[in-house]
Amino acid sequence: MRTTDLVGGVRHSAPYVNAHRGKTFVVMLGGEAVDHPNFRNILNDIALLNTLGIKLVLVFGARPQINRAMAKQGIDAQYHNEVRITDSDVLEQVKQITGSMQLDIMARLSMSLSNTPMQGSDINVITGNFVIAQPIGVIDGIDHCHSGRVRRIDVECIEQLLQSNNIVLHGPIAASVTGESFNLTAEEIATQIAIRLKAEKMIGFSELPGILDEQQQVIAELLPRQAENVLRQPEHQVYACPAAHNFLNAAIRACRSGVNRCHLVSYKDDGALLQELFSRDGIGTQLVIESAERMISADISHIGGILDLIRPLEQQGILVRRSREQLETEIEHFNVVERDGLVIGCVALYPFLEHKCAEFACLAIHPTYRAAQRGEVLLKAAVQRAKHMGCEQIFALTTTSIHWFLEHGFVMADVSDLPPSKQQLYNLQRKSKVLLMDLH
Repeated sequence: MRTTDLVGGVRHSAPYVNAHRGKTFVVMLGGEAVDHPNFRNILNDIALLNTLGIKLVLVFGARPQINRAMAKQGIDAQYHNEVRITDSDVLEQVKQITGSMQLDIMARLSMSLSNTPMQGSDINVITGNFVIAQPIGVIDGIDHCHSGRVRRIDVECIEQLLQSNNIVLHGPIAASVTGESFNLTAEEIATQIAIRLKAEKMIGFSELPGILDEQQQVIAELLPRQAENVLRQPEHQVYACPAAHNFLNAAIRACRSGVNRCHLVSYKDDGALLQELFSRDGIGTQLVIESAERMISADISHIGGILDLIRPLEQQGILVRRSREQLETEIEHFNVVERDGLVIGCVALYPFLEHKCAEFACLAIHPTYRAAQRGEVLLKAAVQRAKHMGCEQIFALTTTSIHWFLEHGFVMADVSDLPPSKQQLYNLQRKSKVLLMDLH
């Protein structure tokens, strides 16, 4: 009997369910996301994350809602350096709007209707004065009045609530030690909570499906310095999408302050949050902590390091021998992982574009660094590279690592499944096993 898509999906997501259980995620819900018809589905998915044992802090924003309310009242919105100036009249509008939104979000998360994904759920949503604010003050001679920033966060209280499986909800209003209310940005609150809770992830939503490259394809992963390069391009599409632009700035700060991963997905696409968190390739863009390691395209300067990695494996018969001269001609197909100037990993991807496939080859990791799943990182990079080339499959030939490939999504195949030119080069004496991975 053919395995159904449902069964396959459950099996595929199981490792991610186990990896995420017990972790703390801070989810930032911008006002644009709250406005969208898909918001109900986003809340259903958030409720599902709670039932899977993920600790959740939700921070919502209200920019478009506040702007509409002010326009109705004939109040002009004033900004300085992209920060709203919140005088007393604006503050009253902010209180009314955010208070109403907070109640609506709590009500939706409390649903347990039999015809919804939240059937039988028993979710407690807790809000409170977890964030203490302070005024931004006077900048460039301009008084920001009741616009504020985070002064401190009651981390212990939030952690106790999360430990009891509550969802913690916070809006853009926070009180100060003097009893005043201040208007903060959702990005400021979410970022500071994520940093001080040492959250595993911070997640945001935008109109865009992620950060796009020059071909308008979603960039799967960025380091903070790469994200900064995006923000240095005023013509980039992210500048036409305030939610993406603001989240990218917040994610850079969060990653550099210890938050492991920050994810940006679309609030328009039903299920985007689940697909990003529970699939191998995801669907949006993630920012990851910058470390002493970096993965880059190889050049001639890396040949010595690659040879040091692959020679022992060639001597053991695990890899086919490559001469220095061959490496020089094929170096454009290689990616390497560098750590403090040392090449600790490499992989090659040889395209067969006429057959819409590519060969995943020459995977090697320095013995000292094999425990940190760097092979998976190199495989993921190769998969993304193959997709950008328009490939629909990647294949690999191996004599000793069959189980590793099977564990990472490959299936057994036959020599006849290889491109004809590769079939002609197949070494009958090595009798390598052929494995395939579909990229759909």
